Amino acid sequence: MPLPSSLPLERLGEPFYVGSVQRLYPIPGDDSHMATETTSRGSVFDVGSIFEIPGSDVSRAVFRHVLYSRMADPGLWNAVRESIREAPGLDDSYRAMLLGETLDRLCQEGATTHHAGMIDAVTGQIVSHGLPQNPSAVNVVRRYRILKPEPIRILGRLCYDYSMMPGQDGYVVPLEFIVRFGMTSASSVLRKYVTLPESARRAFETELGVDGPLQAWKMLPRPVTDCTTKHEPEDRAVSIQEALTLSGLTGPEFARALESAALGAWAVRHLLEPTGLRLWDLKWEFAKDGDRMVFVDTIDTDSIRATLSLSWEGHPVAVHCNKQSMRDYYRIAHPEWINAVNQSKEAARCLGRNFTDVLREGREQGRFPETPVVPDAFLQLQARKLEIIRDCLLQKLSGETARRDLAETGLEELKYFDSLRKIGDFLRINDMT
Repeated sequence: MPLPSSLPLERLGEPFYVGSVQRLYPIPGDDSHMATETTSRGSVFDVGSIFEIPGSDVSRAVFRHVLYSRMADPGLWNAVRESIREAPGLDDSYRAMLLGETLDRLCQEGATTHHAGMIDAVTGQIVSHGLPQNPSAVNVVRRYRILKPEPIRILGRLCYDYSMMPGQDGYVVPLEFIVRFGMTSASSVLRKYVTLPESARRAFETELGVDGPLQAWKMLPRPVTDCTTKHEPEDRAVSIQEALTLSGLTGPEFARALESAALGAWAVRHLLEPTGLRLWDLKWEFAKDGDRMVFVDTIDTDSIRATLSLSWEGHPVAVHCNKQSMRDYYRIAHPEWINAVNQSKEAARCLGRNFTDVLREGREQGRFPETPVVPDAFLQLQARKLEIIRDCLLQKLSGETARRDLAETGLEELKYFDSLRKIGDFLRINDMT
């Protein structure tokens, strides 16, 4: 049965999946699609939804709708091609790789994504092109099978068996593909890198495909695409060789997924340029559908790392316009809670348990603090940033106005940390000198 032209929100019924930040609903009479409702709840450090940013549900859903709709348009990819050709400081061999067969196909056909449209909040119409008159927090996407690895104990160690993946079709590849244009101080790759001895750092650089030491707040001449697992208790960084093995894809299919991830990152970078934001990294997921790698899952300000550059008392400083702002808030304002999260993760890793259960038990026993409540003033700043980005993407704001409004909001965030007498802690994380 084809996708219906309308689906009033009141007919969605009960979700078949309730996650920390979104809900999934079946579509009556259509098993090939589903409705995805973005919530205003937020999750950091894998602990589940612990804060709520007002209006972020619609802002993030609009971001997804606009991005995926434009990715289907060959015109976007032709603009991306010009952007890559003109990008200063880009490694020539990397530039040539991007300007290859995968991009040629995108320039001719557009990208294949799982996105089918957004539901109008009043009429229920499913709008595929352009924005509904009444934007909602609900998009409609194609459904693909989720194949999860089987946990298995080997000599007492917990491992995961991916042997069912090869030969499958119509499934979501069990990986997250992360594209890094550069490293912020919060980058997990950079944090791992600085703990390595000097000899191991050289090997790590080779594995990432970079030429020279990694540094915070520096753009890479050769952006990095790497992978983490998706269905293990914690996202685990894997080498490209291991990622190929557990993906279930053939070598050429996996290579196409990596190239598509890199090109998709350039598309997001191109769309964010009018706002003045600098894109540092983002993550994609793909489904295998015949010979195509299909862009799937969520892509919004929760899954990208973008910053604006400001100055505070002569210091060039980055203010995040994504979920990293919330991570920074918890680390700066509530370090004792962060310590509890880290201790729980370490204990759970040794016990082979879910760390959120260990964290909850620690709270109940009085060993760990309660989850902090984020003040409304800070949440409103995050909501404002999302609204500005959304309105610029919708061309309701000019790039100049968006840049000015984001700068004003970012300055208010700096003043907020200053009022807590924590601006020094903020600068230690986000000073770009």
